[in-house]
Amino acid sequence: MEDIYLYMLFGLALLAVIDLIVGVSNDAVNFLNSALGSKAISFKTIMIVASVGVAVGAIFSSGMMEVARKGIFNPGEFMFDEIMVIFMAVMITDIILLDFFNSIGLPTSTTVSIVFELLGAAVAIAILKVYSSGDPLSNLLNFINTSKATEIIFGIVVSVLIAFTVGGIIQWITRFLMTFNFEDKNKWYGAIFSGIALTAITYFIFIKGIKGTTYADDNLSLLNGLTIKDFLELKVGWTIVVSSIFWSLLSFVMIKFLKTNIYKLIIIVGTFALALAFAGNDLVNFIGVPVAAYNSYLEWSISGIEASNFPMDILATKVPTNNFLLLCAGLIMVMTLWLSSKSKSVVQTSIDLSNQNSVNERFKPNFISRIIVRYSIKTSNLISSSCPDKFKNSVNERFNQSNTLLNKIDIKERPAFDMVRAAVNLMVASVLISIATSMKLPLSTTYVTFMVAMGTSLADRAWGSESAVYRVAGVLNVIAGWFFTAIVAFTAAALVAFLMNLNIQIMFPILLFTAIGLLINSSIKYRNNKITSDSLSLNSNAETRSVKGVISESSKTVSKALKRGGKIYMTTITSLAQQDVNQLKKNKKNIAKLSDEIEELRDNVFYFIKNLDESSVGASGFYIQILGSLQDMVESLKSINKLSFNHVNNNHKKLKFTQMNELSKISKATEEMFFKACEILKNQSLEKIDSLISEIVIRKNLLRNSHEAQVIRTRNDESSPKNTTLYFSLLLETNDLLKVISNLLGEYNSSYKLISKKENQ
Repeated sequence: MEDIYLYMLFGLALLAVIDLIVGVSNDAVNFLNSALGSKAISFKTIMIVASVGVAVGAIFSSGMMEVARKGIFNPGEFMFDEIMVIFMAVMITDIILLDFFNSIGLPTSTTVSIVFELLGAAVAIAILKVYSSGDPLSNLLNFINTSKATEIIFGIVVSVLIAFTVGGIIQWITRFLMTFNFEDKNKWYGAIFSGIALTAITYFIFIKGIKGTTYADDNLSLLNGLTIKDFLELKVGWTIVVSSIFWSLLSFVMIKFLKTNIYKLIIIVGTFALALAFAGNDLVNFIGVPVAAYNSYLEWSISGIEASNFPMDILATKVPTNNFLLLCAGLIMVMTLWLSSKSKSVVQTSIDLSNQNSVNERFKPNFISRIIVRYSIKTSNLISSSCPDKFKNSVNERFNQSNTLLNKIDIKERPAFDMVRAAVNLMVASVLISIATSMKLPLSTTYVTFMVAMGTSLADRAWGSESAVYRVAGVLNVIAGWFFTAIVAFTAAALVAFLMNLNIQIMFPILLFTAIGLLINSSIKYRNNKITSDSLSLNSNAETRSVKGVISESSKTVSKALKRGGKIYMTTITSLAQQDVNQLKKNKKNIAKLSDEIEELRDNVFYFIKNLDESSVGASGFYIQILGSLQDMVESLKSINKLSFNHVNNNHKKLKFTQMNELSKISKATEEMFFKACEILKNQSLEKIDSLISEIVIRKNLLRNSHEAQVIRTRNDESSPKNTTLYFSLLLETNDLLKVISNLLGEYNSSYKLISKKENQ
């Protein structure tokens, strides 16, 4: 029995490594979104700066490990065997939960997940202890550190509201003073802004970087015998004033004489600071539990007491973490930062929701987002009507983006927001986290950085009338995901702890390997989805500015659409023959997805036309016709699938053998037309189009023959009006599909011949 705890320790070490990987993938949004969104510095530089920050923060995080030891529950109330069950349940739940959020590309809080997992597992074991002892349920409060748990939960919720509000206010004031043409302002504007921003960020570095280390309690003669920790707490005002003057003067010198882009410097320092804070603050979320388990095992192994009789009072004391262990954790975090593709997906969600430009909105509007936007507009109009026209005109002028440098950049190459907003994001997040830390208030760095970014986006008018309903829906989805995190973390950890408590020797390996198996399966699915992704998109580059480039690039997109359309069509007919109602339901989802992607292409027509050369404006007509034909294809596929689904779902008679035989030949011939058209466009062999159009005419004649044959059958021996209606409808819709293919090929053919003629002249 004693060996099981050693095996659990090895299992926890493995889970710690996995948790570092999935945790960093999600929390990268904390410190990367401002730098990546502004494109102020190269991706390589961003990653190097962030990596250094993560490494330094990990090494200096020794003093931050207490939340896993005594922050949520009272360790003295539990025995060693129960503590190991709690810790194992927490880690198993954590890797599965965080990986789920990584896979769907939503940022969540590793702090919230670890807090509620510890709470859930501890409550489950405490209930079992109370029940087995026959004590009243009210004794449960003795096991849980209710005051600390309540403080953490309340602090996290309040920080969300404060971060959004403060971020919005500071950004509005900053933009009003700096405008979008901030680079044309006098040098002292940038110097003062830089002084304030760098003061906030560097003070934040001291608070989060040094204060949590073992060096913070050293007495220094330079500080008149005060420790670093005491100095930062007692001399706040003096530190801020001196730092502001120093950074402002230095910034002015750098701007005037060294021609430095001071905003880039702010973003570099801010990215380093948040990366350092992330590692120093959130490393506990990944390895705090395994470290606490390791310390517990060491104490128990030398005690000679049974695991079920060894109380865990030792966890109530502060034990520094081994620096080598912290260094290893830091290296794993840095490697994950460079290699994880899921982290890029999570960061992209935050960037898209705060984008100053129009993007392909990922989230769909919902009832709540529409209500919020509608009443926000009414409130804004009401406030605006009560303001003097002179003031409104002044504000609108200062928020005018029409003549900014960003507008001169190609729409696809533009940063999501400018460097001023990126700097404000970093500055405000640093200030809020610094204040909370100095006041010993718990908060989630993920929630703070995300909500600051959303607040600054709103203040910067990034949420216009055409995007607000989507952006608000996105924010609501992310926030709902945070509540989901708390509920699932608590429930799942409690369930795992309960199961493991039933028989630890059997349930420990089963649950451990189940968790690892789910993680591997998730990674394989994610990788395969990326590899096999055939989503429709039209890349905007130098080539697509010309008619020839548009034809070449769009043919790849249309080829993908035809391939998927042909597969959907054939699957529908096969499912009809097999009376497979479930597959017809899946087909409905596939058609809806294809329709949404084509709709996104239609939504991008504005930017497509803006990107064209003046001599190539005619390509817009070609592109619009192509999209119209693709939409017609989707409508026919919808109709065919709906007719088939209703027929099967209503348990009508199967099509007769002769009908199904004819339909099978038609479907194979139609699928062949889809495939050939797909190959012609994919391989750019447009000279074969004439031949294929001739084949399509022949296939349409086959349809006409089947139509006449069904008329004869109906007059002579057909007894099912439902079958007749379905068959005729399928023939008509299939004819429309062939017409779509013919029209698509005709558009490419005429454009191809026109270009060839011009080139030969």
